[in-house]
Amino acid sequence: MSDHSEFPTRPAASSPPSEPSGLSRRGVLRAAAAAGALGIPLGAAMASPAAAAPVIVPTAAPELPAGLVPYLSPYINWAGEITHGGLWACAPRAGQDLADLANWARANGWRLRARGKAHNWSPLTITSSTERDAKVLLLDTTVHLTHMELTTPPAGAPGAVRAQAGVTLETLMAFLADHGLGVTNTPAPGELTLGGTLAIDAHGTSVPADGESARPGHTYGSLSNLVLSLTAVVWDPDQGAYVVKTFRRGADEECEALATHLGRGLIVEAEIQAGEDIPLRCRSRVDLTADELFAAPGSDLAARGNTFADFMAESGRVETIWFAFTDRPWLKVWSLSPERPVTSRPVHSPYNYPFSDVVPTTVARLAGLVVGGSWHLAPLLGAAQYTVAATGLTATLAKDLWGPSHTLQFYLRPTTLRETANGYGILTRRADVQRVVSEFAGYYKQRLAAWAAAGRFPINGQVEIRVSGLDRPDDSAAPGARPPLLSVVRPHPDHPEYDCVVWVDVLTQPTSPGAHAFYRELERFLMSTFDGDYALARVEWSKGWGYTDTAAWADEQIIESAVPASYGAGQWSEAVSVLDRLDPHRVFGNGFTDRLVR
Repeated sequence: MSDHSEFPTRPAASSPPSEPSGLSRRGVLRAAAAAGALGIPLGAAMASPAAAAPVIVPTAAPELPAGLVPYLSPYINWAGEITHGGLWACAPRAGQDLADLANWARANGWRLRARGKAHNWSPLTITSSTERDAKVLLLDTTVHLTHMELTTPPAGAPGAVRAQAGVTLETLMAFLADHGLGVTNTPAPGELTLGGTLAIDAHGTSVPADGESARPGHTYGSLSNLVLSLTAVVWDPDQGAYVVKTFRRGADEECEALATHLGRGLIVEAEIQAGEDIPLRCRSRVDLTADELFAAPGSDLAARGNTFADFMAESGRVETIWFAFTDRPWLKVWSLSPERPVTSRPVHSPYNYPFSDVVPTTVARLAGLVVGGSWHLAPLLGAAQYTVAATGLTATLAKDLWGPSHTLQFYLRPTTLRETANGYGILTRRADVQRVVSEFAGYYKQRLAAWAAAGRFPINGQVEIRVSGLDRPDDSAAPGARPPLLSVVRPHPDHPEYDCVVWVDVLTQPTSPGAHAFYRELERFLMSTFDGDYALARVEWSKGWGYTDTAAWADEQIIESAVPASYGAGQWSEAVSVLDRLDPHRVFGNGFTDRLVR
């Protein structure tokens, strides 16, 4: 998906838009469906927003400071749910450019939105109601703000790196690997920018395996917990202007607020710690049933020793991908492996599942038919996806892989099938992980069957389940460090017994009839079942949540009450207070963050 396509600043002739944004989400999805019917990978079809609709010129080009050149750029988020036919954008060259832009925006009534790679579901960058002529300037950090360099690490960390916000995780992790360094947790897509990753406390999947000791420089929590310092654009009341300023973890409270800022801040660069890189082994299985993997604790099926929690205890790093209407998930199990096992195939680069990176013709055609209106084909689509995974793992010798950690942590390309996703992190005790997984899986399976029996198929994607640790301050080499204030995996002050988080996501095509209502049912179940007794549900910032029957991010009770309450008394208000002080004029934000971070 293009993120910084440049267009002439001279207005181009175009038809009036059918929607306020000028780029129809349904049009994008129809294009993807048509591509699927022709056997073209859906990811590739949705990766060319410029071809989906004409660029709409909102207003005359703004006169930007410091010689920065504005250009028009469309915006399309990952699943095509939030789109805009053409907003003004620019590519800042340095941190001072960002400060100059902030002062310009304040003086002229504009708002700044760092876009990065637009790999996001939620409206933290722009909202779906952003007007055609909105005074919103997109900042493309991926052109110039990509510098990296090793720094002198503090005591307790083998390494540290300073990197600008526009560098991608794949580039950053390869840079660290070249110096024998790595991190424990990264998201599956390597194309994410560091700035975007820190904004929403992106995570991977890992807890300590039984007998595994914590390693210096690493964390089982989010990447935000690795921050040593942050350089950001903030308001300086003494100067009466926005300036570039550096905050240090453990010494400046601003650092803990900015480490997960939800788009209410603007990061220039970050210094993060790293640990010694140890190669990983990743084994995949597709033979175990969902009933066995997600069996209730104490049941006969659980006694077989093949539950999610059993594999977690063995390796600490587990993910299941459970395609809709199938009974055998794709189970991935990573483990630390300094030496290559004889049976493992060595790999030297990321993305080692080509059958999921580029959607096969059969799956693409079925997906195209489903999106085109044949929603009842969802069970066939799920079965096809499972078959492709099962046969693809064998055909590509990908059942047992070994290599540097980042080569196995990154396994999702932008060319994959693009779906919408809800997302929740459920804090709990390690001893209760299987109970959480079992109760979630049981409810999901029951509701999916009930909807299907009524002739409705709102879900046609997959369920993803992972588990990670919390953002423990002890993992940081910065003396006096506290957890990032708005991190989903921040320890809860009233529940010191919670020591990990179960991540659950349910994916489907964005226009699936009834999807929002299904997600609302599931959200209500999660919030009522995991209400702080033995587990507590929090929303995952970058995904879908806050559902009504017709829309995501729309339930005012979730946005204004449930979300802040899930962080404990005082934690939410502290974060909001700091972020408001750093940006009192709300240059960094939009209509949604105005409602959320308040």
